[in-house]
Amino acid sequence: METPATAYANHPCFGMTSRRTVGRIHLPVAPRSNARMRFASSRKTERAIMPADALNMLSRTVDAGNPVDVVGITGPGDPMAEPAYTMETLRMVREAYPDMALCLTTLGMGADAYAEELVELGVSYVTVLVDAVSPEVAEKLYAWVRPATRTMPLPEAVKVLLNEQTRTVTAFKRMGITVKINTTVYPGYNAGHVEEIAAAMGTLGADIMALVPYRPDQDTEDGPARCGAELLATVRDRAARHLELMPAWDECGVDMVGLQNPKKDSGPDMALPRPTKDRPNVAVASASGMDVDLHLGHAAKLLIYGPREDGLPCLLETRETPHPGSGSSRWEQLAGQLSDCFALLTANAGERPKRNLSRLGVSVLVTDGEIEGTVDVLYGGGKKKSACRSTRRA
Repeated sequence: METPATAYANHPCFGMTSRRTVGRIHLPVAPRSNARMRFASSRKTERAIMPADALNMLSRTVDAGNPVDVVGITGPGDPMAEPAYTMETLRMVREAYPDMALCLTTLGMGADAYAEELVELGVSYVTVLVDAVSPEVAEKLYAWVRPATRTMPLPEAVKVLLNEQTRTVTAFKRMGITVKINTTVYPGYNAGHVEEIAAAMGTLGADIMALVPYRPDQDTEDGPARCGAELLATVRDRAARHLELMPAWDECGVDMVGLQNPKKDSGPDMALPRPTKDRPNVAVASASGMDVDLHLGHAAKLLIYGPREDGLPCLLETRETPHPGSGSSRWEQLAGQLSDCFALLTANAGERPKRNLSRLGVSVLVTDGEIEGTVDVLYGGGKKKSACRSTRRA
């Protein structure tokens, strides 16, 4: 009979042995956060990509020979803050890869309403981020919490958060979803509260808990001290009285993780679209002809770059864009005009054109980089790696 200590040893997302044998990829389709910790890094995070681009990213990863067994939705925002993007991505992945395991990580606000649909899509395990079950402790940890799109005073907002987390864990367990609780241990703030969190989540039926030692970033000021091994051991001992713990915290990254030696081409660049036989070209919105410096909505013409006979990308032609004023059909017309393009580079774009064009096969990449270097990166060159990072924004 399987004992609690080994129950999750081979779990595809929670198991410690599976990290060496199970390939996992995280698709960054969540554009918005609904809370912020007081001690969060001030560094900019990557922008989310569209669901269609996420599926392309997954397909490229699989086609490159990486054995992906688990697809997770974890960021850069909260997957359930804008659930439409998350649900669309999960549906697309499920249709394309019927046997692939699906999971997500969420703060839990509003997630209970999607428990049944998540099960129907085959999401069998979810991580819920719970750093407090007491409003007083939560107020010390969060800078702000925004349920839905509402703004409310923090004391009221954290109560909503805690209530919704309770509803979410309860709803997930009612639907048979395996629930892992992730709790970050902040010395001087919630370290003495973790046992209470474990007890509360255990009562709700949560299956397992991961305790994450707080590690301050270099740009974090006036925050907690680093969580040391001795404190973590004490906290783990107390939490384990109420809920099974993961053997040790092993950070689940935002790119390709789970394999000891993932292939070189399985990293962040896999989020970038690549040329295909049917779509070999790139469209660019530019006023200067040198830099990507024009908002898509203001672009009367687009520069079209593509490979020459020798394979090197160069400017092929310019194309006029559809006239403004035709609503969403404008972007459908543009997609038709760019049927040979796999990507469109622009300094900015609205959500509607990004979504419509992505759905119709043209990835919209927002960047302020130099055209030549950015285009070169999309064709697999080594120039302008900083531009490459910029183009990951959707």
